Amino acid sequence: MGRAAAPICFNGRVKVDKRPLDGVRLGAIAAVAALALGACSTNPTGGGPTPGVQPPTAGVKPLAAVGTPEADLFLVTTEGYTYSDWAGPFTKATGCKITPKYVASWDDVVKTMKDGGGGQWDMVSATGDAALALIYSGDVNPMNTALIPEWNNFQPVFKAPAHNTVNGIHYGISLQWGPNTLLYNTKKFVNPPTSWSAIYDPATKGLITVPDNPMQIADAALYLSKTQPALNIKDPYELNQKQFDAAIALLKDQRPLIKRYWALVSDEISMFQSGEVVVGSASPYQTVELKKAGAPVADTIPAEGATAWGDSWMLAAKAPHPNCAYLWAAWVSTPKVQAQQALFFGETPVNTKACAEMEALQSGSCTQFHAGEQAAYYDAIKFWKTPLQRCPDGTNTCIPYDQWVAAWTAVKT
Repeated sequence: MGRAAAPICFNGRVKVDKRPLDGVRLGAIAAVAALALGACSTNPTGGGPTPGVQPPTAGVKPLAAVGTPEADLFLVTTEGYTYSDWAGPFTKATGCKITPKYVASWDDVVKTMKDGGGGQWDMVSATGDAALALIYSGDVNPMNTALIPEWNNFQPVFKAPAHNTVNGIHYGISLQWGPNTLLYNTKKFVNPPTSWSAIYDPATKGLITVPDNPMQIADAALYLSKTQPALNIKDPYELNQKQFDAAIALLKDQRPLIKRYWALVSDEISMFQSGEVVVGSASPYQTVELKKAGAPVADTIPAEGATAWGDSWMLAAKAPHPNCAYLWAAWVSTPKVQAQQALFFGETPVNTKACAEMEALQSGSCTQFHAGEQAAYYDAIKFWKTPLQRCPDGTNTCIPYDQWVAAWTAVKT
């Protein structure tokens, strides 16, 4: 299987640029709270918003059966998710010709998917921090998981995650994911760190790096949820003003300790290789690549847990080719394609049967990318969700995502 040359960052995650130069920076999420999100919330126990708050398309009945393919499929996605190794065989098997629109930021996603995809686009690959925005804007429809045969083989946590499932209604099919790990230099840390305190420690001033991403606020909130229990943070994406202010204060204290905020994963890899930094927030991809290069590094999920991104394929509300869309969602859920995508991107598949396929393609990769973890592993993971204004108690006092973006910009400058 071929692999693209230059890894880049998309909202703090690994993506792959198929061009020969690693000079492209894909933007962080644009402020999406201008969408009709004020009356929305997510439930910290999972499964979506506060009962009684329904997305606009909640009453739409999903497709009951897959019919004759329409011959075309128009996808809004990031470059690589329609790579020829699996997109070509899909077209040959189904007759559905793929036309992709590659997006450079989630601002592009929101604009392209406006008005249900405008009757042009069929599906969008959305990460967790944007999915609820698309759901509550009414731009995506419920999906029938019974039409995805491999859905039964998904890790339980990915069958109805809070970022794509609302009040028991599925608005997306989970695809790939990745944890945000604590990466460290094993020579500098003879005793492996066990806490995120390592990236807030003045003792390592100038030797720390973290992603340039507003979702770092959630990482700070997760850390505070364990170290300052009086704040009563239950969900790092559902923060009232006091909790939000505490997370921002922690990030402001961290600012002078940071060597550089990274946008390209290759930048973080380079900083660790050169010794510019010795600890930071990363993903398994960086660890794998650094170890290949002989760098003395390791990573861990600290005692406080970790955040993680998770992608989903979502069906446009006005999809003109729903049969091809369901066939595609089923295709990319199969173990072989899940494994191919995982290794192409440096991601982790959601299908439990993909692990064996990964090992067949690249020995040791299942463990490297945490694909074989047991259910208990996920107890410490908090998957990205769009921060919304409505809190779990029904009040509109939680901090929406546009304020996250503004606060993060202020922290960095």
